[in-house]
Amino acid sequence: MSSTQLTVAEAASKLSLTPQQVRNLCRDGKLKAHRLGRTWVIESTEVTYHYETSSCGVAEDREAYGNETATDAKPIALSFFSGAMGLDIGLQQAGFRTLLASEIDNASRKTILRNHPAIALIGDIRNHDANSVRKAAGLSPEQDIDLMAGGPPCQAFSTAGNRKGFEDERGNVFLTYIDLIVSLRPKFAVIENVRGLLSAPLSHRPHNLRGDGFDELMETELEGGALRDIIGRLEEAGYGVSFNLYNSANFGTPQIRERVVLICSRNGNKAPYLVPTHAEDGAFGLPLWRTFGQAVKGLRNADATYIQFPEKRLRYYRMLGPGQNWRNLPDDLQREAMGASYYSGGGKTGFLRRLDPARPAPTLVTHPAMPATDLAHPTEDRPLSIEEYKRIQEFPDDYRIEGSLIEQYRQIGNAVPVSLGRAVGTLIMHLLNGKSVPQFKGFKYSRYRNSSDRTWLHGQQELMLQDI
Repeated sequence: MSSTQLTVAEAASKLSLTPQQVRNLCRDGKLKAHRLGRTWVIESTEVTYHYETSSCGVAEDREAYGNETATDAKPIALSFFSGAMGLDIGLQQAGFRTLLASEIDNASRKTILRNHPAIALIGDIRNHDANSVRKAAGLSPEQDIDLMAGGPPCQAFSTAGNRKGFEDERGNVFLTYIDLIVSLRPKFAVIENVRGLLSAPLSHRPHNLRGDGFDELMETELEGGALRDIIGRLEEAGYGVSFNLYNSANFGTPQIRERVVLICSRNGNKAPYLVPTHAEDGAFGLPLWRTFGQAVKGLRNADATYIQFPEKRLRYYRMLGPGQNWRNLPDDLQREAMGASYYSGGGKTGFLRRLDPARPAPTLVTHPAMPATDLAHPTEDRPLSIEEYKRIQEFPDDYRIEGSLIEQYRQIGNAVPVSLGRAVGTLIMHLLNGKSVPQFKGFKYSRYRNSSDRTWLHGQQELMLQDI
């Protein structure tokens, strides 16, 4: 065997896949290979390029791909921080036509072009202004834009991170997006982000510089400062801003995933909230939440593409059933399985976690086999597969996610669920056409209090009083 060629077993070892998974990839043309007798031979460069090495990083801006134009009668949308375009698929299902995507991640750019070959594609929005965006999208200077939509990088506001907000480079990109909204002046703009945006300060002071012996927090350092600044900038430009924290399960996604969605209206009015299509308890006569089991029905385990758990963890998984986690292990094995994490705080429900097929999936993460956020199949001794990730995030089965296996997980895990995108698009489509929007007074959109524009300010005032 040439040193530039790999056997199925060698490729499986490099990719952390089973030999059968590698054969499936070869057979389906997802991994280029040729037959040698009754087996497959794979070029080592093919393994390296497609699955082993990371191709992420800042991609260069390019001219618009293809020839999409704004001559179609459908309302037009521009997509920013597009990722794998989960939000955009939902908007398109609601009747929008996306003319342009903006993304810097190479693997995501390949995914965009693989599935939307005629779309205009640009890179870092900091290298663009309103004129260059219009040019790339094929829009004239006078042409109206119906919708701009995007989820700026969320790490700057995540409660799991340092929460530097706009002091973080990614936070600055958020402000660039706000500036583009103000300069392009679409009829509607959508901003999607993590729950941490509701409490992120405008200016972050490290925790070791707070408390006794230090000055009191300034107003810019108080919780909620980042969101107050965003709303102030948009309202100053004449936009009405409404927002809420939405659980995507309430819109048909088989996943409990909560995200803040701001809807900005150029006419100055506040948009109503999204219209739920499902409810956990069947409230308002709505169908029950969709479950993991319903979502993955019909998928064949033999065709699953996934990374593997270490054998050390598999030992414990073999003792667990659907919906169980480390707490369901025998008492004498719990400390052994958890190690030092056994003594840490928090619920730790993500450790050694098997999904419950009768419930929606937990929030998908960018890697299903990290110790604290395991996402294991209910009965198979493996993490969730790429195919199951796609079903949970509601990507079509034939939607190709490009890049290495880890890049594929990351792209799907970071995406906006398609149903949530469709709910956003349907609401805005109603507003564009002057249609009434059904109201669900008292509907529980998420599990948290004070998470909408009607209640959030009250919650922030309570926090300020506590700090005085």
